[in-house]
Amino acid sequence: MSGPSDAGAQPIDDVDVVPLAGGDRRGPGHHRRSVPSGEARVISLHPVTEPEPGMPLLRKRRDELAAHVAEGRMDAVRRQHSLGKLTARERLALLLDDDSFTEIEPYRRHQARGLGLEENRPYTDGVVAGSGTIDGRRVFVYAQDFTVFGGSLGEAHAAKIHKVLDLAVATGSPVIALNDSGGARIQEGVLALNGYGGIFRRQVEASGVIPQISVILGPCAGGAAYSPALADFTFMVRDTGWMFLTGPDVVEAVTGRRVSHDELGGADTHGRHSGVATVVHDDEESCLADVRYLVSLLPRNYLERPPAEPETGATADWRPRLAELVPAEPNRPYDMRDVFTEIADDGEFFALHEAWAPNVLCALARIDGRVVGLVGNQPCVLAGVLDGPASQKAARFVRFCDAFGIPLVTLVDVPGFLPGVDEERNGIIRQGAQLLHAYCEATVPRIQVILRKAYGGAYIVMDSRSIGCDLSLAWPTNQIAVMGAEGAVNVLFRRELAAAPDPAALRARLVAEYVAEYLNPQYAAERGLVDDVIDPADTRAAIARGLAMLQDKRKPGPQRKHGNHPV
Repeated sequence: MSGPSDAGAQPIDDVDVVPLAGGDRRGPGHHRRSVPSGEARVISLHPVTEPEPGMPLLRKRRDELAAHVAEGRMDAVRRQHSLGKLTARERLALLLDDDSFTEIEPYRRHQARGLGLEENRPYTDGVVAGSGTIDGRRVFVYAQDFTVFGGSLGEAHAAKIHKVLDLAVATGSPVIALNDSGGARIQEGVLALNGYGGIFRRQVEASGVIPQISVILGPCAGGAAYSPALADFTFMVRDTGWMFLTGPDVVEAVTGRRVSHDELGGADTHGRHSGVATVVHDDEESCLADVRYLVSLLPRNYLERPPAEPETGATADWRPRLAELVPAEPNRPYDMRDVFTEIADDGEFFALHEAWAPNVLCALARIDGRVVGLVGNQPCVLAGVLDGPASQKAARFVRFCDAFGIPLVTLVDVPGFLPGVDEERNGIIRQGAQLLHAYCEATVPRIQVILRKAYGGAYIVMDSRSIGCDLSLAWPTNQIAVMGAEGAVNVLFRRELAAAPDPAALRARLVAEYVAEYLNPQYAAERGLVDDVIDPADTRAAIARGLAMLQDKRKPGPQRKHGNHPV
């Protein structure tokens, strides 16, 4: 025990005992003892508190806080609506089945300090995250909340997205991102950048494992734009959705050119020119409805088959209109979308990248209840020729379908690759090789239908028998050759034509002979490069029978880490 000269408080059995003038020390459970001087007063280390609140009060406080978090700041909500945008929770209500959303970490708050952040710590940290269902099927989702910090991403914000991505992969469920963010939270510096890196890494690891869908409903600037670029599908809404690496102010400062947000990174810019946007809509309601429809066509993960519907009797379906839609003359245009309509169940298909590279069509549809990927040349745009963007568009779609077990149906009417100096300089060889690589490595059931022209390298690339299609069908109008008859005659008989007294008459006779000899409907079938020459009216039925025949196809890939895709 300390002597009387000690001036400070001494702890005794969880009690501070302070020496007083009388010299006594007292404590709970201790008898009075004599000390050299004065009396003592006892100060408890356990402060006296009010009785703990009961469960009803605790529940009331919890409910009030939950309501406050869900309601948000009304002034910020009104401003969001004034911009023509819905709130994060309103968007989730449209996207998900009623009462199916389970939120995670609604009370998460950032722990950053400095620059005034410690005085402003709203709940959710600007992102609403969790899981729900679409038509009863599980999805994971996060919706950035522009009413909180402008939806900017900081450490806590990123951690919630990381958790959603991890749970989506762990449960084998699609993930949907509703983007509406000003970008990285500058006040948090490198922690915000680290958060983005964690998102990108998880997206790449999830690629080919679960479907990933991004929806751009507001700004998506800077490094954040890489997230939708890594997704399988990106939806954008006109006038409110923007996506760019550097904003208009930076562009003007560097280049001197003044551009608007829409011109630089609006929905039509990315839907028509860059190809980053898969689908473009005029409003959020129709956009989110389309996201729901897309999910209904996709498997939950790469181990599951796409959701099937009851058979429609397609194996015996006779479609005489197909013979009327497609002219027999190889140079007359028509709309391949009409062919898709005749082939698909109920005439419905989900077109992707409609405005970008429109000379090739890519769509998801059902044939006899089974989900398929449709790829087709579009004769009414550039005569259906393949160029760089069209090759890239089709290649990415083929790779997606193969990753998720979706059979491929390729409708061929292609005059070749687009010739030209610009095309060669822009890398058409490399871009065409992307499509070639995609088809060659695909192990899903693959059916090719040659409607009319199939010339040169473009014939090979459009899933020919030589690169592994399982079933090749052709119409009586098929023409499979290195090039068209006139081009072939001009090359093969150039000297004779130059010396002929009537070159036009000689060319016409030689073209007719070449067509009869090399471009007749049975030429490829006789050599085993086409399985059957079918009546156009039987196309839907023949495809349906082929899909039924191939539904149990199993073809493991070669033993390797991965191929070197010609990106």
